[in-house]
Amino acid sequence: MVLPDAIHPISLSVPFGDHDIEIHPVAVETDHGLILVDTAVPDAHGDIEAHLNSLGYGIDDISVIIITHHDADHAAGLARLVSRTDALVCTHGREAPYLEGKKPPEKGNWVPDPVPVDVELVDGVSFRTTVGPMQVVSTPGHSPGHCSLYFPTTYTLISGDALNAVDGLVGPRPEFTPDMQTATESVEKLASFDVTTTHCYHGGTVPQGTPRIKEILASLR
Repeated sequence: MVLPDAIHPISLSVPFGDHDIEIHPVAVETDHGLILVDTAVPDAHGDIEAHLNSLGYGIDDISVIIITHHDADHAAGLARLVSRTDALVCTHGREAPYLEGKKPPEKGNWVPDPVPVDVELVDGVSFRTTVGPMQVVSTPGHSPGHCSLYFPTTYTLISGDALNAVDGLVGPRPEFTPDMQTATESVEKLASFDVTTTHCYHGGTVPQGTPRIKEILASLR
């Protein structure tokens, strides 16, 4: 499934603990460089750079980094990428203390290299991109300040870990979601948007949206 022009999935296989995992950060084109959504792990740095090069961009073209939440597979590579760019670091205010080293991560035993957060995101704020506004949607539950991103002009959702793709769109994984009640409320919130295409960090892009999200919500209640 192909995302709209200017929204570029970066599919990676990276070592994580004692096994490899498949993950899918995203680069979004703007008039002032790229927005990178999640940075994966430090070992993915070279693959991210190679993928950007294949699109005609360099690592220095990243102007903004959005971290959907502080789990290691999303944020452990942040410090290394920040050291190579002048990118602004953005995350929800409830995630900022984890990235800045003021709180230990909620899951796993990784120790992040502290990175200052330049912009603390709030629900509803939008970024300008070449395919229209990209709206921040606060979707906690998987983590305290987890955020998703919605493109109203293309009906596209970047779900982070609020949703996953396993032979189609599925809900949050309970074993990695400390607060399933709040995560279910976040799924309900996502079901209120007009979505036709969903990109999941775990599982990639699927041509499913609002009808399937409503089915997932019903299964969680």
